[in-house]
Amino acid sequence: MHKVLVFTDIHILPEGETVIGLDPLARFTQGLAHALEHHPDAARIVLCGDLAHNAAPTEYARLKQALAGCPLPVDLMLGNHDRRAPFLAEFTQTPVTDAGFVQHYQDIDDYRLILLDTLNEEADDTHSGHLCAHRLDWLDHALASAGKRRVLVFTHHPPMITGFSGMDWIGLHNRAELIERLVAHGRVVQIISGHIHRTIQGAAGGIPVSIFKSPCHQMPMALGFQDSSLSIDEPGAYGILLLHDDGVIVHTEDFTLPDQTPELYARKRP
Repeated sequence: MHKVLVFTDIHILPEGETVIGLDPLARFTQGLAHALEHHPDAARIVLCGDLAHNAAPTEYARLKQALAGCPLPVDLMLGNHDRRAPFLAEFTQTPVTDAGFVQHYQDIDDYRLILLDTLNEEADDTHSGHLCAHRLDWLDHALASAGKRRVLVFTHHPPMITGFSGMDWIGLHNRAELIERLVAHGRVVQIISGHIHRTIQGAAGGIPVSIFKSPCHQMPMALGFQDSSLSIDEPGAYGILLLHDDGVIVHTEDFTLPDQTPELYARKRP
């Protein structure tokens, strides 16, 4: 069994700035320290987009510094708050396609992890996602070359409706094209997404979808609201994926809750 840790919607800001009174960098470093302490055996870490809040060079520099001592390999993805040029200027070793999109895949034994770039820098609504023909063609190759491996696909924008109307409005606009390809391949067993700032489970084309919370600020339970900027100070979290012989097991860890150790766990009476 292999373990993959997932952080999404980190939203690094310049020093001294906060989101609803929360420091995104402090929350991320707290979550990363928690993850490394409790899961040092993880194969890798995936950062599933919205790395910076304003896509400013100083924000990416702060994130790079926060990751400098990380002992695990880290895969970086882009979200709607990111921009490719300043990101790639700081993270120069990040794999990109020949058209400059931040997409790549990693194989872990019998699993393939495909990380997609759903950022649409030309979006009229500024934050919705899109996968152009080039990115979808690249995905077809990544799926075809996976052989008999089971496939996990990572997207920042979820490929399904969530019930949060404001966030669905700035969701992945051509999700049907993505799902058509994933279903046709037949070996995609899990989709992992961010963007919503809430823990959500669902499915797209019969494929399980797991959406993780941010380590910083969360979307309140405001189903149907048209506002995509709602935020609340709820526990920060990261995801834990267990790649098992029998399939994928998905966990989420609220790391800002009071620390618990095995010695403090309550035991049920016989």
